[in-house]
Amino acid sequence: MKKFIQQALGFVPETMSLRTEIVAGVTIFLTMIYVLAVNPSVLANAGMPHGALFTTTVLTTVVATFFMAVIARQPIAQAPSMCLNAFFAFTLCMMMGYTWPQALAILLVESLIFLAISLGNIRQLIIASIPKNLRVAIAVGIGMFIAFIGLKNAGIIVANPATLVSLGDFTPPALVGLVSILVSAVLMALGVKAALFIAIIVATLVGIALGVTTVPDAWVPVSMPESIAPIFCRFDFSQLLTLKSVVIIFALLVVHIFDTIGTLVGLAYTAGIVKQDGTIPRIHQAMLADALGTTVGVFLGCSSVSAYAESASGISAGGRSGVTSLVVALLFLSALFFSPLFLLVPIAATSGALVMVGVLMMREVNAIDFSDFGEAFAAFVTILGMVLCYSIADGVCLGMLAYTIVKVCTGKLRQVSWMMMVLSVLFLAYFCI
Repeated sequence: MKKFIQQALGFVPETMSLRTEIVAGVTIFLTMIYVLAVNPSVLANAGMPHGALFTTTVLTTVVATFFMAVIARQPIAQAPSMCLNAFFAFTLCMMMGYTWPQALAILLVESLIFLAISLGNIRQLIIASIPKNLRVAIAVGIGMFIAFIGLKNAGIIVANPATLVSLGDFTPPALVGLVSILVSAVLMALGVKAALFIAIIVATLVGIALGVTTVPDAWVPVSMPESIAPIFCRFDFSQLLTLKSVVIIFALLVVHIFDTIGTLVGLAYTAGIVKQDGTIPRIHQAMLADALGTTVGVFLGCSSVSAYAESASGISAGGRSGVTSLVVALLFLSALFFSPLFLLVPIAATSGALVMVGVLMMREVNAIDFSDFGEAFAAFVTILGMVLCYSIADGVCLGMLAYTIVKVCTGKLRQVSWMMMVLSVLFLAYFCI
């Protein structure tokens, strides 16, 4: 089977274990399955039909992740961004008054610019301009961010009006999350390769006893997908040529670019594929796969696509090739017909995988050079910014801006590349919008 895949697809390394790649793909899928429930619910706030949104969410994820598998050959999954879908529904449609077809037209223009940038290698220049300390900090920050998401999803960490966040109560979802975390930690310490996957299954079963994993009385594991006709290619360009729309397109582009760059750089460090000179193999192909996935997704009636940081769970499980992402794509495709089965996994059950990813990615902090305070400060801002702003893109932008300001103010302008200077000006404009 392995030899067949190598001959047919030509992107499987000789050292690959097919079983490990499959387990890694299943692990990523289970940590990302919440997308199927969350993305349609978020976009439905814009007035789009929920049933069609579920179908288009699945199709967009399948197509985008398939592109990552065959073009980039990386164990990275892609799906509608949880940041940009909220921007679409709550900011563009609910706050700014755009109809969802008008908002889709804005996303279409942004995605085409995004694709042109990827084809022109501009994003590669951006990555090359990021200093090593910041690139490592991005990886560490994403690990902290993912762990925070896992704790939040289980209700272990909750909102608090007095302190912003605090330790939550030991509710049933929190207990399921704790089981997931502890089982993951023990199995990882024992060196069990499928530790994260096993922990998710165990936590899901415990959730049945605690009433967190819901199994309906008249439960049927198979259902037919709804048509995407109501939202397919439904663009309204009437409000596109306005100053407000141009500013929005710029803001979307900045968030999209640095959300993707931050995630890809962080995952590359997790996978251990970054070369000695700091370059990342097949990064151009990964960016192109992301851009193509986004463009296809917008035509299908979905918000912008992004590489998912949860892919680190599969990388931690041993995934190293495009076979992992191919498995993810196939599982999401099956979800079109078996969504009731896959949606049995409660979001709290995935907490262990996300927290363990945070632990593994934290190891990269040793590679940050803390002897130069200016470098250390920028790295710190990057890591802290991702967690406190709940945004990979904001963390990257704030860290790079901090780096440039400190270098300029301490007379070390020559250490700042022209690209970093240009980006810093754009970041200031972005944060002032």
